[in-house]
Amino acid sequence: MQVMVTYSLMKYVSPCWKASAGGESSSGNATGRSEGLLWYKDLGNHACGEFSMAVIQANTLLEDQSQLETGPMSLLESGPWGTFVGVYDGHGGPEAARFVNDRLFQNLRKFTSENQGMSAEVIKKSFLVTEEEFLSLIKKQWLTKPQIASVGSCCLVGVICGGVLYIANAGDSRVVLGKCDKTSKEVKAIQLSSEHNASFESVREELRLLHPNDPRIVVLKHKVWRVKGLIQVSRSIGDAYLKKAEFNKEPLLAKFRLPDSFDTPILRAEPAIKVQNICPEDHFLIFASDGLWEHLSNQEAVDIVNSGPRSGVAKKLMKAALHGAAKKREMLYSDLKKVDRGVRRHFHDDITVIVLFLDSHLVSRSSWRGPLLSVRGAGSVSSYVKT
Repeated sequence: MQVMVTYSLMKYVSPCWKASAGGESSSGNATGRSEGLLWYKDLGNHACGEFSMAVIQANTLLEDQSQLETGPMSLLESGPWGTFVGVYDGHGGPEAARFVNDRLFQNLRKFTSENQGMSAEVIKKSFLVTEEEFLSLIKKQWLTKPQIASVGSCCLVGVICGGVLYIANAGDSRVVLGKCDKTSKEVKAIQLSSEHNASFESVREELRLLHPNDPRIVVLKHKVWRVKGLIQVSRSIGDAYLKKAEFNKEPLLAKFRLPDSFDTPILRAEPAIKVQNICPEDHFLIFASDGLWEHLSNQEAVDIVNSGPRSGVAKKLMKAALHGAAKKREMLYSDLKKVDRGVRRHFHDDITVIVLFLDSHLVSRSSWRGPLLSVRGAGSVSSYVKT
């Protein structure tokens, strides 16, 4: 289960809604269910349709965090309403992903209010301010907890607001659209995000252009391309040891320290953002951390979602990925389920899946006003009333 952490940096505006009295119970399908290391919510309603979620833990501590928020996207009564989805794939520890889960959406609501509307610039600013907040936290803690300087999180965000879809990504999680082809009537997979991973030549070339005087900005190590020989992703929130030289020294563990200092941040937190109108042919979106895509292709995932009922489809995707992971290790899925967390990481990663179904008659409703919902993956679901 997710462990909520209270941070010293809660200096920004808090949510303008709170859990209602007599809210949802802490068990049962209202708040999701658990089967061993698997947590799932079969079906719920968001602003533009229905959704399904699932999370599987592989690490000793769950490093994937996620959320779905449906309601006001700003702090203003007259501000836009919609749906926000966040998938935060942590690495090096859970701290960065947990922090992003607490702060990114609240920053987005604050800046949407100030901007009097949703925009790509609002989302970008929300990422960068969340990054600044986390780096400030690291500065306060790293002398007593140096490991926190090597903790980071990939961040994949989707916002549906006013019939417009915003996708923002920093890292190697992925969102895939299931879209009906007008001619063939088949539902085809369209990838909406690009992955910032050094395994892609385009990412290696981007890094070389940004660091022309560093011949070792990307290094092939044990047949895997890594930034500075240390990490595969080129964008993230956190990973302070590769963004500020002041954290790339003792007391940080030697395995993370670079031999030379640097002036330009090696990794970036700025997301790549895609904006497009939602059309009737857009049937659903699959948001998932990279652990899912290691075992399923885009079209395989879309076919699974499109071939059966909506309820439980995120769990169905998860189980298909786990069957694939077991097959690669020449073992039965039933045997994989018996492997405990920590050891399980040798077979697959933490995986988060959120499927958003898009009902066109709801997407086009600019005056939508409820119900409010907040879901944390592997955590709880709450209904809300405004204060």
